[in-house]
Amino acid sequence: MEAAAYRQFRELEDSHWWFRGRRTVYLGLLRHHLRGQRPKCVLDLGCGVGGFLAGLSELGERVLPTDMDRASLGICRERGFRLGVVSDGYALPFADASFELVCLFDALEHIPDEARALAEVARVLAPGGRVVVTVPAYQFLYANNDRVARHCRRYTRARLRRALDRAGFVLERNTHTNVFLFPLILPAVLLLKAWESVRPGPVSQRTNLTLPLPAALQGLLWSVFAAELPFSRRFDWPAGHSILAIARKPD
Repeated sequence: MEAAAYRQFRELEDSHWWFRGRRTVYLGLLRHHLRGQRPKCVLDLGCGVGGFLAGLSELGERVLPTDMDRASLGICRERGFRLGVVSDGYALPFADASFELVCLFDALEHIPDEARALAEVARVLAPGGRVVVTVPAYQFLYANNDRVARHCRRYTRARLRRALDRAGFVLERNTHTNVFLFPLILPAVLLLKAWESVRPGPVSQRTNLTLPLPAALQGLLWSVFAAELPFSRRFDWPAGHSILAIARKPD
């Protein structure tokens, strides 16, 4: 990602409704899916500035962050996770079957060759271990936010399922997330794309995360995002702004 996006994420992830909501829903779904199992070693691949590390440390015995960006791993060290490793998704510096859980929270869409990256995930994942993948949904929503974040693509559930199937994983969950706010997000993004098309110019480094919102509205949006979790524990949503999949490496 752009350095500006990393700075944004670090400043906003503690208070912004989107960061709070995804942590609540993603970690809540993962905790429910594990059903009390505690992975011995967890890899947060493409960890960014480490927003998920504290939550993952509650679910697993040992959590290792890895990212291409050395500065982001420095922020992870400040959070207390000092064993971060600089690497990309194509050549992870870990032995075969090193992890019981590998997480790619909004990371796969940044990697040009998704098949090569998922094959590497399968290599470092122990038999019976799980991979968790979250990605943005719907290519027709690709907009300036995606360009700033250097997204290669957006996904449908079918496309993500095919990618995991080809890597040899057994799919266990495949659900949309950020569901209740999607009816508001969808027209807003389409209007923004229309505006960008009629007002071409240099690519802005600003994203919708820079829009200042009062604390009360931040809390309301987080509450709406998080409200989907009790339902998501029971079934897969057919539509939403993002997608979460959980898959297992066969024994």
